[in-house]
Amino acid sequence: MSLLSLTGTRNNIDRLQQLIHKKQRLVAGLMSGTSLDGIDIALVKITDSGIHTHVEPVAFKTIEYLPKVRQAILAACHPETSNVSSLCSLNFFLGQLFAEAVCHVCQENNIDINDLDLIGSHGQTIWHQPGISTLQIGEAAVIAAQTGAVVVADFRVRDVAAGGQGAPLVPYTEYLLYRHPVKTRLLQNIGGIANVTVLPAGCSPEAIIAFDTGPGNMMIDACVDRFTKGQQHYDKNGEIAARGTVSSPMLAELMAHPFLKQQPPRTTGREIFGNTYTDEIVTKYWARGVTSDDIVSTLTCFSATSIADSYRRFIIPQHKIDEIIIGGGGSHNPTLLAMLRRELPAIPICPQEYLGFSSDAKEAVAFAILANETISGHTNNLPAVTGARLPVIMGKISL
Repeated sequence: MSLLSLTGTRNNIDRLQQLIHKKQRLVAGLMSGTSLDGIDIALVKITDSGIHTHVEPVAFKTIEYLPKVRQAILAACHPETSNVSSLCSLNFFLGQLFAEAVCHVCQENNIDINDLDLIGSHGQTIWHQPGISTLQIGEAAVIAAQTGAVVVADFRVRDVAAGGQGAPLVPYTEYLLYRHPVKTRLLQNIGGIANVTVLPAGCSPEAIIAFDTGPGNMMIDACVDRFTKGQQHYDKNGEIAARGTVSSPMLAELMAHPFLKQQPPRTTGREIFGNTYTDEIVTKYWARGVTSDDIVSTLTCFSATSIADSYRRFIIPQHKIDEIIIGGGGSHNPTLLAMLRRELPAIPICPQEYLGFSSDAKEAVAFAILANETISGHTNNLPAVTGARLPVIMGKISL
């Protein structure tokens, strides 16, 4: 090893040790989810770690993917349209996009990029086989090289290596931020996939329940994209669903999906509820005369009904629910929320803002916190949630 290499290694070790001992860190969290809307960037100040974690929001922005980028990601997610060369290139290209997104948000908020201590990046999920393997891309080394910050990324693989499903990961951060001494809270995220975290009153980490309830916006978005020939990628304000009428036969078939009966811990994704399944269902009921508005309405009802059904099967028999807090893109769909309230009329349902945090920023903030835990040397998975054999420190460090 050359003297230059030894010097660089020593500088990196010193830098990491300084970061580990900082009381407060300026952290960027990056999230690119299954909806493929774009890159969510949350800047936060995090003081301390573990149960003493305090988060102060600084800035948040979503930078939408250009249509050609979205199409490239979609192509990479399908075995028929993906190949090694394109996947390798996309990994580095997304790393560059993630880095540019962080630099843009820092510049927009008059923050010197050199003041950024840490970046936590979820990456873009390409394939997820619960308990077997998982692949997120968006090269962390590229983000580190372009921003100069320490980057923690690729969180899911360590949980899978420990026998877990690699998801859900956000519940650990919800425990740190939202546990309550006397209220049992459900934190329901409605992104491309919908997932719930149950925080029993006064709970310990071992008492937390969390799992994917089923599709959130994924099938709705795919359907809208198809019917509008790519002019719309989602049902803004639930307007299309509100015009339609739910098809009972279609809803009954959707609710018979075997995933909904699967016991937690469980996770799902595009592999089950993506374009292939959506196209099959839509084509079938379109041929039977169900209109496009009615199909969107039925898929929206499916998201709401499958959420409520999972509560009745796996949560309500064990817990009295005091409140449901909604986050994610679905929190902006009043038609979806109205359907959910009709399913659960006795339980208060509130947006994430009720707890002082942005619904849109929730997952990006979560990966900032997970990165902070990694750097602090804390285990940051929940075996009771993911099914892992033991608690582990998730995340790979690039500097």
